[in-house]
Amino acid sequence: MEDLKIIEGIGPKIEELLNREGIHTIEQLADTSIIRLAAVLKKAGPRFQIQNPTSWPKQALLAKEQQWDELDQLKKLIISGKES
Repeated sequence: MEDLKIIEGIGPKIEELLNREGIHTIEQLADTSIIRLAAVLKKAGPRFQIQNPTSWPKQALLAKEQQWDELDQLKKLIISGKES
């Protein structure tokens, strides 16, 4: 298993949810549709439904390709609210 928490928006609880759904690696996360990610969060209940997974596959793809500078820039945009 890889540390999915390198993705902005994924903490320990969400990582656990993703692992239970068979998503254990950055590559698997990069290949997961936003629709499926939203369904995982919805299934987990209201506490998790407020999370926005739209950038997770894109972030995971950058991590998979070891594009660390680009990933850091994207994370800064997400934190500032400029990436949706």
